[in-house]
Amino acid sequence: QVHLEESGGGLVQPGGSLRLSCAASGTIYSINVMGWYRQAPGKQRELVATTTFTGIPNIAVADSVKGRFTISRDVPRNTVWLQMNSLKPEDTAVYYCRADIFDVNSGGYLANWGQGALVTVSS
Repeated sequence: QVHLEESGGGLVQPGGSLRLSCAASGTIYSINVMGWYRQAPGKQRELVATTTFTGIPNIAVADSVKGRFTISRDVPRNTVWLQMNSLKPEDTAVYYCRADIFDVNSGGYLANWGQGALVTVSS
């Protein structure tokens, strides 16, 4: 059993900042990739930022948030953070944490999702 605990969402004015955190707990053998996706009303879920969890981090960031959002990780604590600066109304969405965790039954990495954190950017 794996659980992803997210925190840090809320209401912020345009130009403001928020920091999301996500910690994975439970029986975790190995994490391959961990990061954030978001889903705005009426839109499909999209990648925001992800990082690999072994060796030098390989980071992927959506063009729409480059230069404003930063992902960081703490491997021993199975935790990632998303620092969001210069927030815009179009950043309003539910932000989901995802961790691809090794599953002994299948012998592969399975996607695990958090419950989602609502971020609202509005004046």
